[in-house]
Amino acid sequence: MILDVREAWEFETCHLENSIHISMSQIPARLDELDPEEETIVLCHYGMRSRQVITYLETQGFNNLINLEGGIDAWSKSVDTTMPQY
Repeated sequence: MILDVREAWEFETCHLENSIHISMSQIPARLDELDPEEETIVLCHYGMRSRQVITYLETQGFNNLINLEGGIDAWSKSVDTTMPQY
């Protein structure tokens, strides 16, 4: 699963196909939508919010988490240069 924790306007600007959007502030209230056993790639704009979300999820029993280093910004510059940048 790809979990995008940016704000709604950021997700609307650009996002990875098939990603799930739950903004960082909504994670605690929507925890039941996530599977602690499923490998989850967490991303944000630069990788800082996703790192914080991973730290929180680990306290909730999640252990199969990957932070997309550099976030969507790095992705748009090195993987998909057609993706809008902000």
